[in-house]
Amino acid sequence: MAEGFTFVQERSGIAEFTLDANGMQVLVAQQRVAPVVTLMVTYRVGSRNEGAGLTGATHFLEHLMFKGSRRFNKRAGASVFNVLQQVGAQINATTWLDRTNYYELLPAEHLDLAMDVESDRMRGALLDPADVEQERTVILNEFDRGENDPLRKLHQAIFATAYQAHPYRHPTIGWRCDIEQITADDLRGFYDTFYWPNLATLSVIGDVEPEAALALAARRFGGIPAAPVAPAAVRTREPAQEGARRVEVRRPGELGALTLAFKGPDGLHPDADALDVLSVLLSLGKSSLLYRRLTDRGLATSAHAANFRLRDPGLFYLTVQLPPGRTHAEAEEAVWACLREAQSGSFTPEDVQRAQAQLAARQAYSKDGPFAVASLLNEAIAVGDWTLYASYLDRVAAVSAGDVAEAARRWLQPAHSTVGEYIPTAGEDRL
Repeated sequence: MAEGFTFVQERSGIAEFTLDANGMQVLVAQQRVAPVVTLMVTYRVGSRNEGAGLTGATHFLEHLMFKGSRRFNKRAGASVFNVLQQVGAQINATTWLDRTNYYELLPAEHLDLAMDVESDRMRGALLDPADVEQERTVILNEFDRGENDPLRKLHQAIFATAYQAHPYRHPTIGWRCDIEQITADDLRGFYDTFYWPNLATLSVIGDVEPEAALALAARRFGGIPAAPVAPAAVRTREPAQEGARRVEVRRPGELGALTLAFKGPDGLHPDADALDVLSVLLSLGKSSLLYRRLTDRGLATSAHAANFRLRDPGLFYLTVQLPPGRTHAEAEEAVWACLREAQSGSFTPEDVQRAQAQLAARQAYSKDGPFAVASLLNEAIAVGDWTLYASYLDRVAAVSAGDVAEAARRWLQPAHSTVGEYIPTAGEDRL
């Protein structure tokens, strides 16, 4: 093992280490499928960590992290994009409710360069006020594009209605008023709270010797101190929902849509595995319940179910898009009938086995290459335990038909529901 690290565990070919100098978690997996490597830095901060007036701060910072750091910036003739793209790297970042990640997929011989860039911007981001104003315009344009997407607006309305106290109610991009008013000092404060090595996970996946990867990590990140103060924990817990909630989104458009959402467990809860299986039984393929009861009968053009596995209790989601001439009430009645059928124990062990096989196939396809593996790891880290990536198929395989019915009865209750309707309009003015 490389000097300066403490070995923690190994699961599914992924070894976990702690960098002794500052507590940074490092995950390394050798994958010899191609002479490339993915480097990913996952910061354990997302829109969940934003307070009033600072919504969108995490996403805003994601943009600014590409504008320059102490050694990698345009004024020095070495912008983050130019330095990495000239060696053939694919680079980007994403923000979500529980995490932010930055990644590079590049030829393996340039791993040190990617680590150099990531370590420099971990504590050396410039966050120049002029860059803040420039990116504010970019982000507001992105916000406006989302305003023209009715289903995205319905999604936001569902979250803002289902959650009344927890910060999951805020859109990741932020509310427009906060985007317009957030300052460079606000963003600097947010950066100085969360961007530290002990609050991040460094994942290295691909054609690399683990010892060499650890040596590079120690060289590039070992000199960065741990956070001087631990960030405040998210203490808010969503109060129990005591009745069904409804919300309408009226916007110009052609065809309506319906969403039913239910408060579920946190992403590491055993019932989350049963709800994943249920989402497949409900909506994956022509044999699924929603397809047979809605799509095949002309009540929907498409119907989809998903289980949002989050660090705090998430949502189980069903969305139906309506064909011409069909009403929201017809579709909603059919969806409730499907849920009652699921709760009654109608799914057989053979049904569950087929769903488990589909989830296993989806997981196998998602492991195709170092970037795909890093992406799955990123989401497990966000939920709170990277080993969810390694244990997921075993967890799903342990789900029985009884578990699916019990989880459906426990979580998919009318009193815990939020129903949203997208109602197309002819374009009347909105306030």
